Amino acid sequence: MPPPQSTIDSSPARVSAPASPSELSPELEEKEWILHDLLRKTGGLAIAFSGGVDSSYLAYAAKKVLGEKCLAVTALSPSYPKVQREMAERIVGGFEIPHRFIEAHEMNNPEYRANNADRCYHCKTELFDRIDDIMDQLDFDSVAYGINLDDTGDFRPGHRAAHEHNVLAPLLDANLGKEEIRILSRRAGLPTAELPSSACLASRLPYGMEVTSERLIQVELGEDRLRALGFEQIRLRHHGNLARIEISPEELPKALEPTMAAAIAKTIKALGFRFITLDLEGYRTGSLNAVLPADVLKNSHADREEPQLPGESG
Repeated sequence: MPPPQSTIDSSPARVSAPASPSELSPELEEKEWILHDLLRKTGGLAIAFSGGVDSSYLAYAAKKVLGEKCLAVTALSPSYPKVQREMAERIVGGFEIPHRFIEAHEMNNPEYRANNADRCYHCKTELFDRIDDIMDQLDFDSVAYGINLDDTGDFRPGHRAAHEHNVLAPLLDANLGKEEIRILSRRAGLPTAELPSSACLASRLPYGMEVTSERLIQVELGEDRLRALGFEQIRLRHHGNLARIEISPEELPKALEPTMAAAIAKTIKALGFRFITLDLEGYRTGSLNAVLPADVLKNSHADREEPQLPGESG
């Protein structure tokens, strides 16, 4: 099977002129100030950086406040899309953010491959373990990740791993939601400001279906091909020999045109799927969580305790 083809501009990020501070609401200005203060108090910070909307803004803010005393860390693994890696490279190159790639090996963990409801916990545990491995090479010891206020109402077992590793959550602690992060990203000139939300490729597999490199490649190639057909907000959900395609409601009419529908079916069938379906409910995050029992879907970080910043005491 051929490697995934990139469909994004991989040139360094073009930095547009920032908007003036007066364009922010007083409430958002205050939240930005709180975020900067939280970052400043760390004295130095490693950021779990995927190149998505949240971690890109967090890395940008850390560089602005801490200068060279920050490091964006990106974990490479079969579940990390090439298109996301290229965006990460654009961000750190265009904004001169200190950066390092590391290797993550969650695929070696049978509990991760089993793809039960706690898959994200095992993935994030591996991520934070690997970041911990390099911390003794740095002159700071705090780690942060990009959870925001809107994430607290979703099922995200990976947050338990962050709590266990004492990982900071500056965006959440500053009470910043997704749309506010987009506004601040737009103001900063970050190309991620308008990007759809992103998630690892394993999130496209139903719970209980084993995570394999072959299935992840099928998903990645399929989504690349859908983007090549002009779709922006997409998920290809892997159900064995059936591909369930989620497209934003705004793009559904385009997908339902007979010529386009035939093109979608042809290009996705070529990846080994036998049946190609279009989800009439359209794109939505976490659609595979609908099959989980209510007790599992309880807020996965309701008991989150705030990691203390250096110099603070309880």
